[in-house]
Amino acid sequence: MHSFLTLRVLTLLFALSVVPCAAIAQQVPGFKLSRQLKIEIEGSKFHFLGEVEMTDDGGKQKFFADRVDYDTETRLMVATGNVVYTSPQTRIAAEKLEFDLDTKVGTFYNATGSSYLGDKVDKSFFGTQEADALFYGEVIEKVGPKRYKITHGGFTSCVQPTPRWELVSSTSTVELDEYALLKNTVLKVKGVPMFYLPVMYYPIQADDRATGFLLPTYGSSIVRGPSISNAFFWAINRSQDATVYHDWFTKRGQGLGAEYRYVAGTGSQGNFTTYYLKEKEATYTSSSGTVTTPAATNYEVRANVAQVLPLNLRARGNVDYFSSIVTRSTFNQNPYDWSSRTRSMRGNLSGNWGRQSVSASYDTTELFYSETASSLQGGTPRLAYSLAQSRIGETPLYYSFNSEYVSMARLDTDGDREIDQGLNRFDVNPTLRVPFNKLPYLTFNSSVSYHYTRYSESYVKDLTNRDVQAEVPLTRSYWDLRTDIVGPKFTKVWDTPDNGYAEKFKHTIEPTFTVQRLTAFDDFDRIVKLEGYDFTYGGTTRIAYGIVNRFTAKRRSGASSARTKDFLTIGVTQSYYSDPQASLYDFGAYPLNYYGRAPSKFSPIALGATLALAEKTSISTRLDWDDRAGEFQSIRLNGSYALREWLDVNGGWSQRKISFFPDRPDKFFNASTNFKTKTNRFGGTYAFYYDLGRKVMMDQRIVGYYNAQCCGVVVEYQQYNYPQYSTYAVPQDHRFNIGFTLAGLGTFSNFLGAFGGNTGQSGGFGSRSF
Repeated sequence: MHSFLTLRVLTLLFALSVVPCAAIAQQVPGFKLSRQLKIEIEGSKFHFLGEVEMTDDGGKQKFFADRVDYDTETRLMVATGNVVYTSPQTRIAAEKLEFDLDTKVGTFYNATGSSYLGDKVDKSFFGTQEADALFYGEVIEKVGPKRYKITHGGFTSCVQPTPRWELVSSTSTVELDEYALLKNTVLKVKGVPMFYLPVMYYPIQADDRATGFLLPTYGSSIVRGPSISNAFFWAINRSQDATVYHDWFTKRGQGLGAEYRYVAGTGSQGNFTTYYLKEKEATYTSSSGTVTTPAATNYEVRANVAQVLPLNLRARGNVDYFSSIVTRSTFNQNPYDWSSRTRSMRGNLSGNWGRQSVSASYDTTELFYSETASSLQGGTPRLAYSLAQSRIGETPLYYSFNSEYVSMARLDTDGDREIDQGLNRFDVNPTLRVPFNKLPYLTFNSSVSYHYTRYSESYVKDLTNRDVQAEVPLTRSYWDLRTDIVGPKFTKVWDTPDNGYAEKFKHTIEPTFTVQRLTAFDDFDRIVKLEGYDFTYGGTTRIAYGIVNRFTAKRRSGASSARTKDFLTIGVTQSYYSDPQASLYDFGAYPLNYYGRAPSKFSPIALGATLALAEKTSISTRLDWDDRAGEFQSIRLNGSYALREWLDVNGGWSQRKISFFPDRPDKFFNASTNFKTKTNRFGGTYAFYYDLGRKVMMDQRIVGYYNAQCCGVVVEYQQYNYPQYSTYAVPQDHRFNIGFTLAGLGTFSNFLGAFGGNTGQSGGFGSRSF
């Protein structure tokens, strides 16, 4: 009996010290215990031993360990041995964990962690695996609900058995769903250090637009020397963002740029960019000698904005302004920028109310012939009022009205010499039109317009009988009588049920005929001619005639989104002038007539043709044949070809002969090829501009990119020949650029157009972007 009682006491004592989890789960404040092998209790201290799994009261944080020591008074817990901490977005494994259950902060030792970035991140950046961010460190401190501080660790968003890249830093702060801020950072790709950054901001937002630093790009050129470009992208909100750029050119100085974009609604959006370049003095040595470029400060400003306003008003603005044409051509890599010789500013405010419309604008365009010679012209301001055409009662007549007042600017500058030809012009233009379109194969449009124009200044004879511009008003008035005839049209349709391209073909022959009579007016030679409208030549009749052959195919169902399309169009036109002098001023149809061509009663014969057999494959040409010279005055040929989604080829050839330089025709050939693999793993671009007249390769560029899982690289080489001006330090520049992309973080095209991008274009190659 005594032995039996002793056994029961021992069993009760053991049960008090070793209790199954389910028996005391509700007795430990702050926790629901799900599993363990043994519990030891010492007053307020609980010792959980063996495959411990614990869940907090909220059910969102779980702790796994071999041993957990927890004090119910201080609410501090220490976990050791195969420690794992999990939350809805985070999982951390460590050798040891110290955690405060009240403040929800703690410290992990020798730990690794991962964070889920959300469903919006493109999983192709992560090797098609879940979009996670991985981090590790000797010490990982949880200092906030979603904030972790890492000491002597690393970070990567490449979830591979062996990550392709990682950012190793002395200290870093990770704010889940926001960013990772790393200090003393080294980027390693497959264990090889690539570059060092003292500070790096890496966005890890679940959104597809995240604020942060973009990866820097590196470059080298003869003119700029080795260089590095950095950018910071700020996602202000869903409809606004901004990017700040910095370029460091070891040989020429530093550049600082900014871009702001917004979308305020349908029809309201804007883009503003600015770039400031501080150049330092540099010396270059070539076969022609030594050249030293002085220190200078230059800038560029660009803007494009459209805004819908109350009261049916709409505002538009466009700015493309630079302080130095030489600096722009020297540093820019974008073909449009280095070849452009104009800077402009335009602003417009317009409104429509029924038939009435009002417009107020300010525009100037300056064309540079050299560094110090230019010509500026525009309207400062330009005011217009118009009435849209409206039928007059039950008659077949339609009436419209246009009027304009413009303060015309024209300033020619050559060094210190300036010639100002600016003046004011007022114009009124009522029009009556009679349309006839009752026949489907024949249409007539006849109109009569009256033009009244008053100029504030005109040319007068001075004492030496020379023409000089003076403040002597001049009035011009004339009638414009015009009839446009299209047709009669002739068509032929073929049914081709067995044809693989289309089930039906149609051939249309469409003659066109225009007769225009401008009544005579006096003092044509006294008009100060600043715009095309001022070159109107009166007392002449123009007859334009032509014929268009149009071939149309009705594609089989499913062959294309647009089943009916014109796949071949061929047109021939020519004009006859009753007064040969009028042929010199028909700029709209024949722009080269002004450049020294002798007067003629006939214009060049213009032939235009377009062939488009497929949606992304086309060839177009324009030929102007001068029958008197027996040669083509100008030739333009352009073509494009696309093979599925992986190959895109574009090319063009042009030639024009100007009478001033008959032996030096302008001849240019350009082409570009873009290709990429089906999975966009690698691709590239090759493009060039060749001057056939001078036999000089003006520009050629090779760009290639490779996208591995989690990371990528883009490389560019460009060879550029500068124009033959003495203002350029070297005749030719060779440029090399390289950039990297990481999962969820892209590279960018700097303000100067690296990697063939538009100026200031953010985003990376192969569809990788910030």
